[in-house]
Amino acid sequence: MRRYIEIYSIMLRNSLIREMSFKANFVLWMLVEVLWFCGQIVFFSIIFGNVDRIGDWSKWEVVLLVGTHQISAQLFQAFFFMNVSNIPELVRTGKLDTLLALPIDSQFAVSTKQFGLDSVLNALLGGVVVIVSLAHLDIVPSVVSVLLYMVALAFGVAIHYAIMLALAAVSFWIVRAQGLVYGYFNFLQIARYPDAIFPRAFRFIFGWIVPVIIVANIPARLLVKPLDNPMWLMLHLTIAGSAALLISRLFWRFALRRYSSASS
Repeated sequence: MRRYIEIYSIMLRNSLIREMSFKANFVLWMLVEVLWFCGQIVFFSIIFGNVDRIGDWSKWEVVLLVGTHQISAQLFQAFFFMNVSNIPELVRTGKLDTLLALPIDSQFAVSTKQFGLDSVLNALLGGVVVIVSLAHLDIVPSVVSVLLYMVALAFGVAIHYAIMLALAAVSFWIVRAQGLVYGYFNFLQIARYPDAIFPRAFRFIFGWIVPVIIVANIPARLLVKPLDNPMWLMLHLTIAGSAALLISRLFWRFALRRYSSASS
């Protein structure tokens, strides 16, 4: 474990050096993400100009939900998205050979090459929105609620990673799997919507089988709706997240056996 921590710290340092070498690109992408996030807030502000509630969600509860989605999505983008989205290209070009030759776990190698500092800063913006929303709701969450919220966010990031890794592993069978990977990246935006707007069947499918909508909804509920049986919510997220990670790990190992290296 210590060796992996040391390797990952080197990867992070190299990524930060690379980011700072292209400061204009770093600032530009950060501004794009900020504008996109502000657009989401404006979108829901327009909706709440005509309605008082969406299901059991009030205006500032939804704003907090959007902020929570921003945190989980941006942390996923910072630590995993660039790496996982590049897997199909590594397979297609045979560059995966270099990573497989390293004396470390292959999944770790393909998942930790790059890091996006701009996404971490945008995740902090989401945290500011969550705090402002709590102030408007006049809610002071308990220490337990905050800890559960942070653990739930970690599970949310893990779910995004697991699903996208499984989709990227499809590239061992098809020539270009980028469409699947980027398709999911766009699809994960549904996590920012209140779960109450979706039909029951939709909530079951995307709450258990492909657990996307719970990624932000459950953490947000843990803060603003503490009476919604928080232990059950955490159990739901833990089971769904753990199952997604296990399945993606097994599928990655299965798919890797189908890989023919560039030298074969």
